[in-house]
Amino acid sequence: MELSDLLSYVIAFCDASESWQLGVQDPASPNMEGMIYFHHYLMFFIVLIGTFVFWILVKVLVNYHSKVNSISNKFTHSSSLEIIWTVLPAFVLLFISIPSFALLYSTEELNSPSLTVKVIGHQWYWSYEYSDFSTSYKGESLNFDSYMVASRDLIKGSFRLLEVDNRLVLPIKLHIRLLVTSADVLHSWAVPSLGVKIDACPGRLSQASLYIKREGVFYGSCSEICGVGHGYMPIVVKAVKPEIFVKWVAAKMQG
Repeated sequence: MELSDLLSYVIAFCDASESWQLGVQDPASPNMEGMIYFHHYLMFFIVLIGTFVFWILVKVLVNYHSKVNSISNKFTHSSSLEIIWTVLPAFVLLFISIPSFALLYSTEELNSPSLTVKVIGHQWYWSYEYSDFSTSYKGESLNFDSYMVASRDLIKGSFRLLEVDNRLVLPIKLHIRLLVTSADVLHSWAVPSLGVKIDACPGRLSQASLYIKREGVFYGSCSEICGVGHGYMPIVVKAVKPEIFVKWVAAKMQG
């Protein structure tokens, strides 16, 4: 048994939203890992700057009150101070921009894909098309619709308003290209654990790259207000090993 298989039995990943959840879901792609790292990296500067500004405000209120210090200090009206509070923030922005640009570049980078999946948003469900495979029926591309499972049809242990009748099955550790569009209004295909959030615009084909590092079932939903059924078009991605994915595709092509 591989180490990744053993960890999947030992570690319970957070791949769906939980009650009173404060943090993000566990990452399953390099992009999401980079986003979480950048969040923590940015929080260091936010806390540091917030603490420093609060300290300055307290010092000003205490030491520079008109009754305490009626005569202004020359340093507070000097060009040296202006240089300091201009140069110092510039360096802070420089330290923030370097990992920010690296993350932005990695999310937009498109490698040579091993698989292409077309995602189409409808009011109010998703359609998926595996452009690389055609079925034995009429020779059309392998495609299916994915609807939310109604509460009355849920089995025990399923997530309400998050489960679908047909999950999007994808292989792990392969570069996947997503082509996202819409058949009617604006939608947004978003899966937090995969670090993917891409708008589905009618008449436009958006492109995104996806690389899933581990097996699992990842939940998301439309994150664009697309009408009265906006909250009822969830997304479920099932990530499996490539050999299992090949068997699934073969069964779908024959069916």
